[in-house]
Amino acid sequence: MIAFCLALLLLAAGGGAALLTGRRSGLASWIGAVSAVAAGLLAAAPALRVLRSGQVLSWQAPWAVPAGSLALCLDPLAAWFVVPIALLGAACAVYGAGYLKQEGERRALGPHWFFFNLLVAAMLLVVTAANAVLFLAAWELMTLTSFFLVAWDHHHEEVRRAAWLYLLVAHCGMMLLLACFVQAGVRCGGFDFADFGPLAQLPAPVAAAFFLLALFGFGVKAGLLPLHVWLPDAHPAAPSHVSALMSGVLVKTALYGILRVLTWLPPAPAWWGWLLALLGAAGALYGIALAALQHDLKRCLAYSTIENVGIIALGLGLGLVAVARGEPTVALLAFAGALLHIWNHALFKGLMFLGAGALVHATGSRDMNKMGGLLRRMPLAGLLWIGGSLAISALPPLNGLVSEWLIYLGLLHAGTAAGGFAALLPLLLIGALAVVGGLALLTFARLIGVCLLGEPRGRAAAGAHEAPALMLLPMALLLTGCLAIGLRPGWALRLLQHPLSRLAGAQVQPPAAAVSPLAAWGWLLLAALCGGALLLIYLRRHRPLARAATWGCGFAFPGPRMAYTADGCAELLYDQVLPAVLHPQVGGAAVTGFFPAAADLQLESHDPVLTRQLHPLGRWLASRCQRLRWLQQGRLPVYLLYMFVISTLLMAWALWAGRGG
Repeated sequence: MIAFCLALLLLAAGGGAALLTGRRSGLASWIGAVSAVAAGLLAAAPALRVLRSGQVLSWQAPWAVPAGSLALCLDPLAAWFVVPIALLGAACAVYGAGYLKQEGERRALGPHWFFFNLLVAAMLLVVTAANAVLFLAAWELMTLTSFFLVAWDHHHEEVRRAAWLYLLVAHCGMMLLLACFVQAGVRCGGFDFADFGPLAQLPAPVAAAFFLLALFGFGVKAGLLPLHVWLPDAHPAAPSHVSALMSGVLVKTALYGILRVLTWLPPAPAWWGWLLALLGAAGALYGIALAALQHDLKRCLAYSTIENVGIIALGLGLGLVAVARGEPTVALLAFAGALLHIWNHALFKGLMFLGAGALVHATGSRDMNKMGGLLRRMPLAGLLWIGGSLAISALPPLNGLVSEWLIYLGLLHAGTAAGGFAALLPLLLIGALAVVGGLALLTFARLIGVCLLGEPRGRAAAGAHEAPALMLLPMALLLTGCLAIGLRPGWALRLLQHPLSRLAGAQVQPPAAAVSPLAAWGWLLLAALCGGALLLIYLRRHRPLARAATWGCGFAFPGPRMAYTADGCAELLYDQVLPAVLHPQVGGAAVTGFFPAAADLQLESHDPVLTRQLHPLGRWLASRCQRLRWLQQGRLPVYLLYMFVISTLLMAWALWAGRGG
């Protein structure tokens, strides 16, 4: 654990040193990025060693905090989450040094790197903490540092609103987690995780209460439906490399928390798994449906994060059901698919947000309708972004297909093994996952077509420039990781052996044979793509190209305004497929008459859970709380009277409780 502890110290020291650089933003970026990269490599090395060997590394030191101790434990389950946190954190740090270079000429970047490094350190602490007080402290540090990073562009009102919503919702989840861990510590007589053994003997109703507290407390940060409301606003508001880090790994720390609590509780009954699986399936459908309607590039990717978290939750829930039913094959496939998707999503969603940042950096806008023609002006960033789109759409030969294929197989085995009416739900979930995949393909084909192809729709897009090397290098490394897992999934599955054994409750072997056909077909497809690319290059160089205007539907001079917009590409989807509750709101003047005046048509897609459920609930609660304003007298004697009355009631309750004992 020496290397891991050094990584944490290096992150803290690098963040502090960057904060002390003052207005020297270049120096701050250099210190912050170098320390994050070095710490990431230091933290990933022992985690990979633990995954290969199955050993458990621990470290402990005294801490002058009641019930607290500086106890760290790096077991295979924690190590599976440490690797993406460390490596994606390093990649985002390198990207951030290039992304913020121009901004560093206007403002000091020291505070940004201070919070960025502390965020990475807090996430590493969350997944390795072995004491409840340390875990909650790291969880709160993770929330606060990410809040300040989301609010980095605080001069915009929408950014401030998104940051406050994130902070409010995150602390609502924190209250549930506080209740869960405090009750665990009181029942077990200690707050070290090693003391939580008695939780395995809890009666079923109490164990269910712990599970529900953990599910909804952690589900807030994970973005599970309907607790996702902070995520679509916070991710677009943050700088792109912070969005990549939050989407790629921060939401996964909540999934780690759910899994860790499950390892303390009695064996999960089937309904726990079905609840998690159904929440995941609903979130996946809901997230990708709303992603397909957005014209804000980063907001679209944020809703896609809700979709992918739902897919992971579906796999984990199916695994819990299979363990409860005694179906080891289904459990192995489901858990393997879910855990591998944690790595896969960190790779391709990190790549997608970094690619989106490159487009925003070049055009100055997140609006897809103001882009177009960027592939010609940004060929390297555009090709890398297309690769990420293929991976996130679960297309071969990239990694997204591997993990989703395992979950498909798990659902299929669950349906065939159950038989009769019990097979209906797994088979319906197969259909739901297939719909999610189809909508994902439409969503990212729309992103590529509207943003990269066609002609520029504005001066910024026409003058776009290629991203600098510091931004392209992390994107290339992430795409390489996507390709490596897609072509050689066996090496990643071999690292899964010990985490799978921890979740399945027995020594198991990863299902490498289930994905070997995907690897073979992936190599063939890659060879075909390379051959096709070489043929196109040859034809382009040796045959003259005829250039002519495309047919413009009868218009003599077609322009960029005649091309499909992001909203136009989604019209068929929301008009014919999606339910009315998800339809975007249409605004603008109506077009009337034979010679209508200029009109502007606007479509805004809002989150129904937030706008139709939580906002009315918040207004109702606020109106009720207004009736208690009379308690605020503003007079010291009145407040002293309140204190006297409350103290008297508490003393009476304590005397009554003591007499009853």
